[in-house]
Amino acid sequence: MVSQAFEAVLRRMLGPHVEGGPLPLFDIEPWLDSDEPVAALGAAFLVASCGPSHPLFERASELLVEPGGDVPEALGQLYRSGLTLIGDEIGRVVKTDGDFTEGLSAVVERLSADGPGSGLDAVATAEVLWSLFFPEAVGIIGHEARREAELRDTRTVTITQLRPDPIMDPSRQVLFTSNVLLTVPSSKHPIEDLAYPQAMRDDLLRATGEDQIFWYDHPIQIGVEPAANELVYGLRGLDDAVAFERQRAPSIGPATCVLSVSVTHAGLRRLGRSYVEEELTRSGGLPDLDVFVFTEEATDRLIDEVLGPAAERYLQVGGNEAAASLRAVFGVDGAYGRHYSFLKAISALWQVLVDPAVKGTFKIDLDQVFPQEVLVAEAGASAFELLATPLWGGQGRDAMGRPVELGMVAGALVNERDIGRGLFTPDADYPSRAPAADECVFFSALPRTLSTRAEMMERYDSLERDGLRTCLERVHVTGGTNGILVDALRRHRPFTPSFIGRAEDQAYILSTLSPEGARLTYAHAAGLIMRHDKEAFAGEAIAAAQVGNTVGDDIRILYFSAYGDVIAGSSHPSSTEAPLDRAAIKSLLDPFTGCFMSRIPVTVVLLRFALRSVLTFAAGRNELGREVAENGAQRISDALALTTDRHAFGAVIDRERRAWHLYYDALDALEQAIGASEADALTIRRRAQEIVRAAAVRSVTGHGGDGPASPRGEASADLPSD
Repeated sequence: MVSQAFEAVLRRMLGPHVEGGPLPLFDIEPWLDSDEPVAALGAAFLVASCGPSHPLFERASELLVEPGGDVPEALGQLYRSGLTLIGDEIGRVVKTDGDFTEGLSAVVERLSADGPGSGLDAVATAEVLWSLFFPEAVGIIGHEARREAELRDTRTVTITQLRPDPIMDPSRQVLFTSNVLLTVPSSKHPIEDLAYPQAMRDDLLRATGEDQIFWYDHPIQIGVEPAANELVYGLRGLDDAVAFERQRAPSIGPATCVLSVSVTHAGLRRLGRSYVEEELTRSGGLPDLDVFVFTEEATDRLIDEVLGPAAERYLQVGGNEAAASLRAVFGVDGAYGRHYSFLKAISALWQVLVDPAVKGTFKIDLDQVFPQEVLVAEAGASAFELLATPLWGGQGRDAMGRPVELGMVAGALVNERDIGRGLFTPDADYPSRAPAADECVFFSALPRTLSTRAEMMERYDSLERDGLRTCLERVHVTGGTNGILVDALRRHRPFTPSFIGRAEDQAYILSTLSPEGARLTYAHAAGLIMRHDKEAFAGEAIAAAQVGNTVGDDIRILYFSAYGDVIAGSSHPSSTEAPLDRAAIKSLLDPFTGCFMSRIPVTVVLLRFALRSVLTFAAGRNELGREVAENGAQRISDALALTTDRHAFGAVIDRERRAWHLYYDALDALEQAIGASEADALTIRRRAQEIVRAAAVRSVTGHGGDGPASPRGEASADLPSD
């Protein structure tokens, strides 16, 4: 009966078509006869999911078994297996979640009464369906201001202690980091015409013949004009920001910037560093930056020559065993999770082995710049002055009275096209149209806008939150414009799982959730806003990444839902604290980050994917529809294989957590041995510094052009010679 109830909901959503009223959401029946085999197969899956009571069920089932035309095998297999997966998931949730079962009955009753004159318009219909598929969106439309105020209250922290020794000189104490994402040249730029050395062009030609292995939001297309190149644009913006700071405080020196280089094709690994040096050399100097570039080759050297030997010498972990564990998590190639974790973790290595003056790290994206003059005019301080907030590193209690440590910091973004309206113009607007069919199943834009406006636009200009006695903790952060103190990093050891390919910033905070001690969280730095310029100069790269991005949220739903299940109920064996539960996790992370933790993730993903596929063809975008279907089917299948078995998925998370513990334990042991002037430790430190020197971009320098960049900590820390 329960299965029949769910199928009844789908039949009202997807047809058969009736006159009047907002349902069905989309008339799927004509698409069974589509000349586009991919669209017809998507329609068949949707009809079959409605169950045998749908008049076209038998016909749809036959088409699923024997799809016509040139249909990717992975797509057919995904849809066929998907019907079973949905049935199993709904049956399991109904048995274990009384609220879901009750809600399902209410939706069936509400939709069965729908018809002309029933009072259900498009938005009301969406609200009914969201209550089942996407409850995080319920009650926002029409109540936006109240929901924003409620969320700010939920995020309010009462300060018990500001950091007594806050960051004072970000140029000296903060390691700025960013990631360079590289992909093959656009077809508009023939490789033979690119002004690179012949060896680079040969490598590029080989790489273009390979299959893509990783997808990013808007990677740099090698060969793109300098004006559209994020690498040049972002570093020039950071260099200008430091120059602005030096005008206000002449004692400020060059800032250190660590870049990771991640690639979409394996063949690009051979030329990643060469490309960065070529482009930065052409762009002229960066007099206020010291730039260091880390490729997978460089991170492998750190493992083989530094971390592995340290683990073997001081932790009694075999060198090969340590190297294998560390390679799984410490590196820059692959999904976003790998380079995101690396760009945080490298600051701990830097503090121990390169420059002990480093107290924190702050990540920017290269399509973002500090609008310094606007910051001073509207926020009352420059970027570095805003980073010096004593909130970063403070202690407090959250809205529930639980202890929190504000060891991380987060700023916000303003779109380049909006900054003329004011610095505090949110980069998200509430949707002004009725939700599309697929958005009645999942509509992250709605809670994202709520979260953006409530969290990121807080100014600390009220008695409720003044930035001294009270502040806002951040859950929703962006991939850039956030940082962490090294001491918090080394104690809490957060990480993003290496397989996370989207929302790596949101996944990072999941690893900090624990029932023990003060919870690590982000302090909101009011006014620390970067201008987001991607649409102003990277339009071609964004368009090229559309296929990969289209299924990004689908993968995110599967990963975050599984991750939430793994975290729920977890606690240290010796802990006396009550374990976490899923409801508590959702309460903390909703509305935006938590909306990707679905009660029925497989159902939501497969329905949304099929609906979006057919809708793409309905909009006449046939080529995109075929590409998305082929690309998405394989990626969703891979994600399902990883997440369906929650125990196996939990084992992957636990293995990565142990690897990060090995990393930080090795650094702790090295630091202690260096303090005792132990010979092996000093040798390992020298190797680390040699690797870092080799990572320096020698064509640009933060020393006024006087010489190649080098780790400044050697001189400032008065390190002894080995």
